[in-house]
Amino acid sequence: MDRMFKTAKGEPDSDHLDFRYEFARKAIHLSSLLIPLIYWHIGRKQALLILAPVTAGFLLVDVFKHFVPFLSTWYHATFGTMLRHHELSRERLHLNGASWITLAAFALIAFFPKTIAVGAFAMVSISDTVAALVGKRFGRHRFGQKSFEGSLAFFVSAIPVVALIPGLLLPVGMVMAVVGTIVEALVLKIGNFRIDDNFSVPLAGAIAGLLCYIWFFPEALQALAR
Repeated sequence: MDRMFKTAKGEPDSDHLDFRYEFARKAIHLSSLLIPLIYWHIGRKQALLILAPVTAGFLLVDVFKHFVPFLSTWYHATFGTMLRHHELSRERLHLNGASWITLAAFALIAFFPKTIAVGAFAMVSISDTVAALVGKRFGRHRFGQKSFEGSLAFFVSAIPVVALIPGLLLPVGMVMAVVGTIVEALVLKIGNFRIDDNFSVPLAGAIAGLLCYIWFFPEALQALAR
């Protein structure tokens, strides 16, 4: 089992981007906050119908750029300055951050109560952005490919995010923030396939939040917006 699930300690440091490119990457990442904002005002079926073709589009680009040379050349020439080391590899198929985050959004909307889904996704949209920029600019105490400063920034920024989600109990939000911080600090892989934190953080946070409701606040679970 530990051969399949592991942290990528032996990989090159993915934190190679200049701050301006990291900032541009995270500005795009922050725009994903539109997903929970829109979802809060529409139903689950509507959200999935909108998100399904978007997710499929990103996945198709990832697949085609691996098998179609001219598309791969265009993709890397256009977005190469904002890609991580593992995203620059042309030797094996991988998904970029946009694919992972739309997959996460689809899974959250499909399988979790709306309040938990919105809280988990808002957390990764905002706190992952804050963590990356703080870690890039102020990170001094490194562990693996992350920094203590970045992880602390994730947790500190996640608290007000989950606290502002209508209907989300604060103790549950705190658990989601703690779990999200821990998972964000790890680089997870299944075999040679890297699991992006755009997917692992919101899913882990949502699972932790749902379990917290089931175990400690079952009566409040029914009141969550769906």
